[in-house]
Amino acid sequence: MGCPIQPLKIHKFVDTTYPVYLKITVILLGITLFIYGLVVAKLILIPLTFAAFMASLLTPYCDWLETKKINDIVAALIAVLSALIVLIGIMFFFFSQLSNFTQDLSSIEDQIAGFIDRMGVLFARSFGVEPDLGIDSAFGTLVNYIEESGPSLTSGLISAASNVTLFFMIPVFTFFLLIYRSFLREFFFRAFGTKDDGKMKSIIENLQKIAQHYLTGMFIVICILSVMNTVMLLVFGINHALLFGVFAAVLNIIPFLGPLIGSILPILYALLMTDSLWIPVGVLLSFYVIQLIESNVLTPVFVGGQVSINPLVTLLALFIGGMVWGIAGMILFIPGMAILKRICDEIEGLEPYGYLLGDVQTRKKTRQAKFLDKQFDKIKDRLEHES
Repeated sequence: MGCPIQPLKIHKFVDTTYPVYLKITVILLGITLFIYGLVVAKLILIPLTFAAFMASLLTPYCDWLETKKINDIVAALIAVLSALIVLIGIMFFFFSQLSNFTQDLSSIEDQIAGFIDRMGVLFARSFGVEPDLGIDSAFGTLVNYIEESGPSLTSGLISAASNVTLFFMIPVFTFFLLIYRSFLREFFFRAFGTKDDGKMKSIIENLQKIAQHYLTGMFIVICILSVMNTVMLLVFGINHALLFGVFAAVLNIIPFLGPLIGSILPILYALLMTDSLWIPVGVLLSFYVIQLIESNVLTPVFVGGQVSINPLVTLLALFIGGMVWGIAGMILFIPGMAILKRICDEIEGLEPYGYLLGDVQTRKKTRQAKFLDKQFDKIKDRLEHES
């Protein structure tokens, strides 16, 4: 008979005799310092976090290669190179599609000029005033801005180059995380438990499954949305349907804002390049229907089982991530919040916070809800006893 699994406890690290206002002050100070550290160290934390998610996704493949009697270093190298080949293929796809799209820029410019002229005529007929909407002045203003903003643009390019350099650090970090995954697992056992501690082993496995399930689920959702978006745009006769469809699907990894941005571009293109107003309206309604299918069917089926956080927390994670790490934060903070929720679920004393982060529709079935029910029953019994 093995020893019963005991939940992890944090009470031994926390002195509960302090006043409530002091505890709240310490918690807020800790959160502030934590966010400040994320901002200061983002140049190293962003690629490292991306690498951690990539390593968790590639771990099963790496384990399978090692079962084929392949050295762990060679297996990690093969796994990273396989992922790079997929990413390079995706980048080549977008590059080829953008090359075809740039060939239509002259016609798009003519359509924009014609659209502005039509709007000017409509405005003049409606209000009796002919506005100056010439695009030549707009281009002149843009050129002057570029000339006056040379130093800032140069610094921006240097910053972008440094970000590209850090992007290439992601496969390097992923490679080392795959090599040292057993070493890191041993570290967590020594820091928070033992190898025989079933609870610690369950936490590590669950956290890894969250990352794997989120990434694979999002990949499946993006593939399905790419097909749906492309077919819909082809039905309406929109040129570059494949580019617009895949781009809108990829932006879906950013909740709320991503689908909106991804749908605006093809709608504007349809408004400029087609003669009928019903076509952009039809594209708008079709994107709305596809988004309803994604949010109510695809994401709950392929992603929602593991990443079950409520919409309010998702929105907060989206904006906080954007403030701290920019677009990378918008992408990474959502699964990061799901991992934080699972940690709160598994550690005794943090169940209420896991309850707060959890999905409202399913939280009654979760462990933290049962914990709170017990606490409410105790309070109720105490009040009845005192009365």
